[in-house]
Amino acid sequence: MNLTKICQEKEIRGLVSQSWSVSAPMTLIMVFEFLIGITDIYVAGKVGKETQAAYGFVIQLYFAFIIIANALTTGTVSVISRLFSSGDRVDLARAIFSVLVVTAAAGLIFGVLGIVLTPELIAIVNIPDRLKPLSAPLGQIYAAGLIFHYILINTNGVLRSCKKVRLSLATMATVCGCNIFFNFFLVFGTPLGYTGIALATALSTLAGCLLNLRHLRALVPSSAMVFALERVREIAGIAWPFGLSQSLWQVHSMVLYLILSSLPRHSIEILAAFSAGLRIESAAFLPAIAFHMANAVMTGNLLGERRSAAAFRAGLVTAMMGVCLVILLALGVVITAPGLASLVSDNAVVMRETMTYLYINMLGEPFMALWVILAGALSGAGDTRSMMFIIAACTWLVRVPLCYLFVVVMGFEAHAVWWTMNLSQVLAAALMFRRYMGKKWLPGPPAEP
Repeated sequence: MNLTKICQEKEIRGLVSQSWSVSAPMTLIMVFEFLIGITDIYVAGKVGKETQAAYGFVIQLYFAFIIIANALTTGTVSVISRLFSSGDRVDLARAIFSVLVVTAAAGLIFGVLGIVLTPELIAIVNIPDRLKPLSAPLGQIYAAGLIFHYILINTNGVLRSCKKVRLSLATMATVCGCNIFFNFFLVFGTPLGYTGIALATALSTLAGCLLNLRHLRALVPSSAMVFALERVREIAGIAWPFGLSQSLWQVHSMVLYLILSSLPRHSIEILAAFSAGLRIESAAFLPAIAFHMANAVMTGNLLGERRSAAAFRAGLVTAMMGVCLVILLALGVVITAPGLASLVSDNAVVMRETMTYLYINMLGEPFMALWVILAGALSGAGDTRSMMFIIAACTWLVRVPLCYLFVVVMGFEAHAVWWTMNLSQVLAAALMFRRYMGKKWLPGPPAEP
């Protein structure tokens, strides 16, 4: 496939415009998500390094609990975007109603499980003893608000699938503002202290959940509130490989956290730096997530219109745009790393380790952006299984074993983990690009662009 020829075609201009019309609002949404996350880690750091480290572990645990929401939303976007383009409004409304019922039920179930199981889980994991009393209350409060976050995530997916991404943008702006306000007010202005970080998330996601449900009333009239089991099965068939992929990713993140906990020197400081570094790194990665979501929507919409060749082109164009933006932002992070590290912690060791993390991991950002954005196109087409195999191979056959070998067996410092993360990103990019260019993910026979 001649990429230069693809980029020279006149249709590409339209695809660039279409991609940007979805990606730009999604990038702003990711900015709001970043501001929420960086505010959390900033407030936790102001309370203390132990609180910051505990927050880093709990937020990984929290993300593990919202895997089902992310998986359902991936299936939702794939199905709803195609239904919206096909013009069948009755089927569309029933599918939206059905997936919202399933999402709310899942959020309730996992929220209750989170409240009950979090203390026991924290008691048995290998984290420093000083962090355990701080982690349990945070985890339980996060779990209590899980149902609101489930609904917020899924309704955002529905809105962007139906070309209403600006409504989703307005909702997330509100969520961001509420979260930042409640963070400072609850932590520093009430007796709740550091637990206000988790409560701020619960309250802000509740506000966003209610706003999105109001927006969806126009798409789901009362007459269409019928549970469509077949659509739920279709969504679940796309969702479960993505959910398993996310599970493998989140568990691997927690394993990395435990591996870093075994470091003989400055383990608490390095854990705090890992948490802070991940948050700062996410700033450079905002366009990749935004373009991943845009790619899923565009691919689904174009396939719903039976335009497979255009869907293939759109995925490549979106990937190239996203990678270019990520490179620019990664350079910005490298240049400003000392200042950014000083913002998230006052501890000298945490600042130094955060800077080291950023300098090394920014090298892998373009490769991560490439595979993540192309994976968005595949998920929009319903091909989540290939993504599952690639993520499983790169994390559990490469990243985790090598990190364990270097740190636990050979006694290397934390920077060995950072370099291993880069290696796995390069491998994932190569495998995902190969899968995409093979076109087997497109419905029917491979389409020629």
